[in-house]
Amino acid sequence: MKVLLLKDPKEDDCGQDPYIRELGLYGLEATLIPVLSFEFLSLSSFSEKLSHPEGYGGLIFTSPRAVEAVELCLEKDNKTEVWKHSLKEKWNAKSVYVVGSATSSLVNKIGLDTEGESCGNAEKLAEYICSRESPALPLLFPCGTVKGEILPKMLKDKGIPMESIIVYQKVPHPGIQVNLHSYYSQQGIPASITFFSPSGLTHSLKHIQELSGDNIGRIKFAAIGPSTARALAAQGLPVSCTAESPTPPALAKG
Repeated sequence: MKVLLLKDPKEDDCGQDPYIRELGLYGLEATLIPVLSFEFLSLSSFSEKLSHPEGYGGLIFTSPRAVEAVELCLEKDNKTEVWKHSLKEKWNAKSVYVVGSATSSLVNKIGLDTEGESCGNAEKLAEYICSRESPALPLLFPCGTVKGEILPKMLKDKGIPMESIIVYQKVPHPGIQVNLHSYYSQQGIPASITFFSPSGLTHSLKHIQELSGDNIGRIKFAAIGPSTARALAAQGLPVSCTAESPTPPALAKG
């Protein structure tokens, strides 16, 4: 059965995307097509904040892109050595909260210990943070221009201070239309399509509707998390499954 995953390919240590491998174990032939590109913003301001861990109670990462922004700050400002020898240790003395194993592994690679990765989505992470934190120094939350409001609202309601900084924005991948057309012409209509974010849905749905035509009702739509599932439902599309966490096993199981 052919399934289409609208995400960037990411090779793991075995040289294969973990989603393709995991779905393959279930006899599903998965193809990846990226639908989003990213532009980074406010890196000098973010870099300055990263240089002053004493002003914060910890960090929150809800996307791999936010972690990439940290790496770019360190490279751009020649702070890699300072990070290794002092900053990393100071941040590790605080809480570093993450959503999902993919984000967690990237945070681990820059030398930070993480907690909360098993929460699976921002809402559950917010509950976890609220159960652990007491109002003190603000948590630093690097995020994208389109961030969910659930986590900030839940922390605010509990009186836990948080400082957001927008460090990236999502833009349509330049090859969406060509890549989708090529897939449909070579492989036909997929049995299932998985969306990985509301933004990915926004930038690809029109092309999918045009290519699928009257056969769109045959496709089973899957979402990687609750916010994406809500976005699908808002477009009037039936959601066949929502992965319990943003991981290959959870999606494959769904």
